[in-house]
Amino acid sequence: MSDGELSGAVLDWVVGVCGGKVRGVRALAGGTHAATHLVRLTGPDPEVVLRRYPAGDDAAYREVRVLSALDGLDGLAPRLVGADPAGERFGEPAVLLSRLPGRADIMPADPFGWAVQLGQALALIHRAPVAAGGFRDAVTELPNIARRAGGEVRERWAELVAEPRVLTHFDYWSGNVLWADGRLTGVVDWSGASVAPRGFDVGWCRLDLVLLHGTDVADAFLRAYQDAAGTAVPHRELWDLFALQRSQGEVAGWLPNYRDLGRTDLTGQDLTDRHATWLATCGPRTRRAGTGDSGENRARRPCHPGA
Repeated sequence: MSDGELSGAVLDWVVGVCGGKVRGVRALAGGTHAATHLVRLTGPDPEVVLRRYPAGDDAAYREVRVLSALDGLDGLAPRLVGADPAGERFGEPAVLLSRLPGRADIMPADPFGWAVQLGQALALIHRAPVAAGGFRDAVTELPNIARRAGGEVRERWAELVAEPRVLTHFDYWSGNVLWADGRLTGVVDWSGASVAPRGFDVGWCRLDLVLLHGTDVADAFLRAYQDAAGTAVPHRELWDLFALQRSQGEVAGWLPNYRDLGRTDLTGQDLTDRHATWLATCGPRTRRAGTGDSGENRARRPCHPGA
């Protein structure tokens, strides 16, 4: 196994943190923000995951803070092994993480059962305590998020901001989830973790599932999430629409991530067209309905024709 893109300085830092000797390195697919490698060692940590960020990027600082607070999240999140968030050792901010079992899988044999597990895992994440975590608030502290809201979402933004907060992964999509033998084994890429209303993650994941597998799979995810969470998602249709607004004009750029994970059948135009179809069917279905918008019956209504 080759050391790929990793320089001697990088590997020296890994060994200095973990001990032992490097047995091999493998690049991990599925992300573009951080360069991610699996490093195998002879020391007490036989496998660690190295994530390197562009110089000056503050994501490593956030990942250190988040993972320290999560403390493994009962096995759903990796543990922090070491960090150089300032990039002092080799010029790139970096973190070393424990390796979770499994691998990303966005082409399941049973998309509906797969979506059920995605929903159940997100409900577990949203139950985690956040009071002592020092997490940022995604909807009030990130101005670029609020600027994406338009139309009815912007008009009703105050209602969304007023919802209770939960621990939010921030980028909960199927490529950030690991699987082994058909079982969900962990969630990765926690650098964006924040507090936010539960619909923030739910809408984002539903968009990913629509793009990859269609609305029925996205609805199966929603039902499983609500059953596991024991509550409906307030203003669910507005959060679906907001996910579409946040990603407007960008989904074609997601193609490399999808192709890295095996969806070579998709094109950028496919993603753009599916996004436009979901937007056309979701947008007109949001209504001013007072508190009824967040009720059980409305939350379970599929956001596509024929609902």
